[in-house]
Amino acid sequence: MVNLQLVNRLKLLATTALMTLTPLSFAAEFWDLPPEVPPEQYGNILINRLSEKNSVKPATFSHWLHRRKYTCRVCHFELEFNMKTNTTEITEAANRQGQFCGTSGCHDGVKTFGHTDVADCNKCHNGDTNYSKARFATLAKLPKADHGNKIDWGMALNRGLMVPKKYLTLKPDTQVTFKETLVLESEWMGIPPAVFSHTPHVWQLDCSNCHPDLFNVKKKTTQHFTMVANLQGEFCGVCHMNVAFPMADCKRCHPAMQ
Repeated sequence: MVNLQLVNRLKLLATTALMTLTPLSFAAEFWDLPPEVPPEQYGNILINRLSEKNSVKPATFSHWLHRRKYTCRVCHFELEFNMKTNTTEITEAANRQGQFCGTSGCHDGVKTFGHTDVADCNKCHNGDTNYSKARFATLAKLPKADHGNKIDWGMALNRGLMVPKKYLTLKPDTQVTFKETLVLESEWMGIPPAVFSHTPHVWQLDCSNCHPDLFNVKKKTTQHFTMVANLQGEFCGVCHMNVAFPMADCKRCHPAMQ
């Protein structure tokens, strides 16, 4: 018969020993953290749902290039892009009809380059996540971070170093000011709880971006919400594996971690 008290005691001793490591080294002992890409490539994605099927190079999209000007809400609520890459039924025809990227105020041929001049095609359809590398230097004066783009975007916002638009035509509901902070206990002994503040997320997103597709609205009812699932790109990992600070930045969610 397994002595559960002994097993738990051994787990606690092992965890205590590992806690003497840096947060990143500690996390790497438990989870398969993905290798970090160069800062100028973090958040760059390839939109390839139909491109190669139509003998066209995938379109590259740089989140850091756009997030300076617009909040996440603009694309993922107002323009109706799904949160997960390559799950939105975007087409070139739809763009030209003023949907998605072609929405008025975006790539409409007026605000910036559009979808009718062949000379502009390669600006998106280049298949290269490093295409905008030269422009990354324009972010050099923003506050620094240790992971992802190595930019502390939240601090940049708080200091007024960037003022992204919250909408194009559909204004956010000013009555939505949900500010609750959630303390999420870890399922691992010795790991301090994760702290989730709604405030910065509500500022950037619409409630529907997370609820109910990623998380149930009722607290503590979301099934299978684990660190492993996050690292597989589910739940928090939808953003925090691809755009927002990555899972390797442990203390940003687990502030009590030494």
